[in-house]
Amino acid sequence: MSRKIFVLFTLLALTAALLACTGAPPTSAPPTSAPATSAPQATTAPPATTASAARPIKVGIVDTYSGPPAAFGNDALNGFKLALSEINKDGVLGSNIEFVTRDDKYQPDTALSMAKELILEEKVDVLVGTVNSAAALAISSFAKEQKVPYIVWIAKSEAITGAKGHRYVFSTSENSAMAGKAGAEALAQKPYTKYWIAGEDYEYGHAIANAAWDNLKALKPDVTKAGETWWKTGEPDLTPYLTAIMAAKPDAIIFATGGAGMTNVLKTAKAMGLSDQIPIWIHTAIDTSVLKPLGANAPEGVMGTMDYLFYYPETPENKAFVKAYQDAYSAPPGFPAFHAYNTAHFIAEAFKKAGALDKEKFIDAMEGLKIDSPTGEIEMRACDHQVVEPLFMGVTKKNPQFEFMTASDLVSVAGKDVMPSCEEVLKKRSQ
Repeated sequence: MSRKIFVLFTLLALTAALLACTGAPPTSAPPTSAPATSAPQATTAPPATTASAARPIKVGIVDTYSGPPAAFGNDALNGFKLALSEINKDGVLGSNIEFVTRDDKYQPDTALSMAKELILEEKVDVLVGTVNSAAALAISSFAKEQKVPYIVWIAKSEAITGAKGHRYVFSTSENSAMAGKAGAEALAQKPYTKYWIAGEDYEYGHAIANAAWDNLKALKPDVTKAGETWWKTGEPDLTPYLTAIMAAKPDAIIFATGGAGMTNVLKTAKAMGLSDQIPIWIHTAIDTSVLKPLGANAPEGVMGTMDYLFYYPETPENKAFVKAYQDAYSAPPGFPAFHAYNTAHFIAEAFKKAGALDKEKFIDAMEGLKIDSPTGEIEMRACDHQVVEPLFMGVTKKNPQFEFMTASDLVSVAGKDVMPSCEEVLKKRSQ
């Protein structure tokens, strides 16, 4: 063998050995391709956008799911679920919104305990609820401490976004300041001058009474307060209280109560004939969730204010919402369902705007955010985190279309016209 041939064979042998050590296929081996159904192969440096799927947005709900107020909590939950069925079709930030619930049993201390569990153990991104105003205020304080966004969807005390408001609390419900001013505007147009105020001795009761009276006094300075009557929350027998009020013969009565307590007021007022003798105003007295259970036992002619009625306004958006809710739950939606439905859409749109699962960015995105609701465009006011939405005023009346009373002579009032100014809210907070 010549020297040149020997060198050539030596080089070929070394090359083959080197290829064997590196695991590279021989140059003569045909290229291989993975079948279309095989799993993608791992790489050492994947693009950041495909490293992992976005995790779900986790919402914690603290609300009342036992006892009479559970009707409000369940209605809200159904409205929230209806909205999620729409939102999760396309998702948010590449994932879905999930939720976990806790029953506060209408007790502020239980509500706070449940909120702590959801924030500290469940690690929720957003907290929502509740029926009870005192519970809402307790949770609000803890949410502020933990820097977790908390959205109140039923409780109506103006203190929530007013004097005790802060960066981490929002409200998608009309509050007592708005309701009181709307009611006062309606009452100021009436000839009544001598009023009696009565209601349940709890946070919301006093808040709605003060808001209604202060605004009425400002609009009509000649009105006088003949007296006040307060009873404990859940008082079963209101006859002695209403008997004393009737004996005082006021021109009109402002009842400061809500939920099951208001149902009891309306039922007792009709049974005693009080509603036939003395004009009455109660915020939410025209609400379906109050009037429907009473049926024929509800009194006619009671003035009320509300931010949602399933039969008004008669717009395509409201009709579509009512139909979807009716199809899903075999009943028309009440105001809690409306609030919770809007809350879900606020959450979805805020996270989309924030572009990340970041609580501080979420709060920034919520401020000034506008969404389309069944009653039209609504806004989360930036200065106090209070929703700006219309209110409706009317009078209870029999309706041949339904087995329960509805509201007649309805008038719509713009939310901006019944809200305290940002300056007023910030002044209260500073005090």
